[in-house]
Amino acid sequence: QVQLQESGPGLVKPSQTLSLTCTVSGASLETNYYYWNWIRQAPGKGLEWLGASYYSGGVGVSPSLKTRISISRDTSKNQYTLQLNSVTPEDTAVYYCAGGPFWNYWGQGTQVTVSS
Repeated sequence: QVQLQESGPGLVKPSQTLSLTCTVSGASLETNYYYWNWIRQAPGKGLEWLGASYYSGGVGVSPSLKTRISISRDTSKNQYTLQLNSVTPEDTAVYYCAGGPFWNYWGQGTQVTVSS
């Protein structure tokens, strides 16, 4: 019943900003004790947690990427967004949204390639 869907560009140029949106259905972003995450997997690498929008309105981000990442939400649309600034080819990955009480529910993922 809970579904998450990533959307955004599949190709971004180096030094530019990547913006992705996750649309959630079947659960509210404001559901108590639900967390709405961004996770990515680069080729040959494991899952990397990027950040999350919390049910309370708070935000958490990965310490290693905190200078480049921002996460926001639009509760009227039940969407939350990822903004990753100053991208490089190392940011090439499949980007997922995942949420629920833990990482219960996952989107299908969206491929993002950083290339000139």
